[in-house]
Amino acid sequence: MIHPGPRAAERTVAVPADLRRIAGVLPAGRSVMEAVGDLFAAKGCKGGVVWLDGAVCDPLRFVLPAPSTDGLHAAWYSDTHAPDGPVQIGRATATVGWKDGAPFLHCHGTWAGTMGHLLPFDSILAADAPVAGIGAPDAWFESLPDVETAFTLFTPQGSGIGTGLLARILPGEDVLTAIETLCAGHGITDARLYGVGSIDHIRFVDGSRTDCHATELHLVGATLRAGEAHVPIEVVDIDGKIMRGVLERGVNPVGVTLELIVETEGVRDDA
Repeated sequence: MIHPGPRAAERTVAVPADLRRIAGVLPAGRSVMEAVGDLFAAKGCKGGVVWLDGAVCDPLRFVLPAPSTDGLHAAWYSDTHAPDGPVQIGRATATVGWKDGAPFLHCHGTWAGTMGHLLPFDSILAADAPVAGIGAPDAWFESLPDVETAFTLFTPQGSGIGTGLLARILPGEDVLTAIETLCAGHGITDARLYGVGSIDHIRFVDGSRTDCHATELHLVGATLRAGEAHVPIEVVDIDGKIMRGVLERGVNPVGVTLELIVETEGVRDDA
């Protein structure tokens, strides 16, 4: 994937984070964005990750990855998909942060027989939805212009002092190698890994592959053990085809971005 801007010198960005597990109920009748923003505010957290598994939305709106047609971006988004509601989310991961002074999130998940990028302001909760997540009071993702890709992307911010990390891996970096190098640089050998992003032409350890430059994915049960990353994912291509598998080492370059939460042992539970 060739991006339009100059290549940034640093290929990972990370901030330490004092992570804690949070839980709550997203109330019916609110947009996903409003409800998640209120939950994180109530827990005193500025950023992190939340799982929307099992939530029901009516309407639910999303986009698929798509080729770019503007002559600038390396990839883009499809027109909005509008399945008949109510629609139950299967599994979905949302990184949480801020954009233009207000809460914002970036969510990839499965629903309605496919997978995609949730539009959180346009997706309305049809029933109360119990959710769990991991939040940080002093670290977050901020939506900022990115010169290299010409996208506005979640970038870690803050001055946390905890043992966890909020991170971003930049385009072209092999996912497993970058995770392991990043964690080693912060003295982390064992962790749980969460995140969303894209990979350019995906290769799995079982030999299967997603031959598409534009993808949307989230990590599902990814870990770092003794410094070695094990990264299962769910991913969708431009045709709406979902694949699941464990990433092979050395052949899975980030497409546009990979937002990553690194949870070490000893994360506090929500009070």
